[in-house]
Amino acid sequence: EVQLQASGGGLVQAGGSLRLSCVASGFPFDDYALGWFRQAPGKNREGISCISDGSTWYSESVKGRFTISSDNARNTVYLQMNSLQPEDTAVYYCAAVHRGTYFRPENMDYWGKGTQVTVSS
Repeated sequence: EVQLQASGGGLVQAGGSLRLSCVASGFPFDDYALGWFRQAPGKNREGISCISDGSTWYSESVKGRFTISSDNARNTVYLQMNSLQPEDTAVYYCAAVHRGTYFRPENMDYWGKGTQVTVSS
């Protein structure tokens, strides 16, 4: 059974930090790029970060504030989120796609259920 289990969301004040975790199972973790999307009500799902074979990418909206990392031995990807702002409020989704495929929502092979992040002003 393929699973992407995201956790770590919550409610924080502006300027605070959270670390999201995503534990993967049921597929060969090392053959996939792992990343994070987010979706706020009324907005499109937005890719914010991914990691593949040690290379990382960030959207302009989170660059300099968020850091993605992975622990391949534990099949886990993390997203450290610092300097959170109210506009970061969204459901955050962990997703996976086979390496070599462009990292955008329609190409993802697997999705987690998501975890809510709420940032108050």
